[in-house]
Amino acid sequence: MDKNQISNNETLDKVYTADNHEELMDAYKSWAGDYDSDLLGSFGYVAHIASARALDRALGSQTDAVILDAGSGTGLVGEELQKLGYTTMDALDYSREMLDESEKKGIYRKHIQADMSKPLELTDNSYDAVVCTGTFTYGHVDADAFDELVRVTRPGGVICFTIREGAYVDYGYRSRMVELEHRDAWELLSMYDTDYLKNEGTTCKMCSYRVL
Repeated sequence: MDKNQISNNETLDKVYTADNHEELMDAYKSWAGDYDSDLLGSFGYVAHIASARALDRALGSQTDAVILDAGSGTGLVGEELQKLGYTTMDALDYSREMLDESEKKGIYRKHIQADMSKPLELTDNSYDAVVCTGTFTYGHVDADAFDELVRVTRPGGVICFTIREGAYVDYGYRSRMVELEHRDAWELLSMYDTDYLKNEGTTCKMCSYRVL
């Protein structure tokens, strides 16, 4: 796919076509205040709902689970999980402005600023589950981040994440997912296509794994 034709929307293109993390963070910094209204209203974003439901199914509705929302943005997934009864969640995002917006909602236990393209300063087996929505996509985080999500999730815990259409193979996500299966790091629970931005006509893979 032509890098300049990922989306028909100028705001989304600034995010998806960033050449480095500085450009990406600048895009999110300027967008943070309008992020929820743009994403939910203008773009018809629904992946946060699908992610929360997928994680709830994978956990068997164990609402006492300790969850890391990796790439949490303004906390849209956290809001959906809260509606389902989950109360112990930490937010992790590279954008301070996005974390500031999520902090206003009073959803998360902690707000952790971290770069998912680098090793996370989190201890092994810290979480019962990790949810990661909208992060494995164009111009964001590469497939190496899967290893860190596995590391911080306890054995028997679950990881649910989306992968934007088009990036699934092109960005090496699929090959790393299979590699981790072969290494017995995790096992696939489910994977299916679901709507991502309905008004943009885009979909994503919804993937759920159990850590071994």
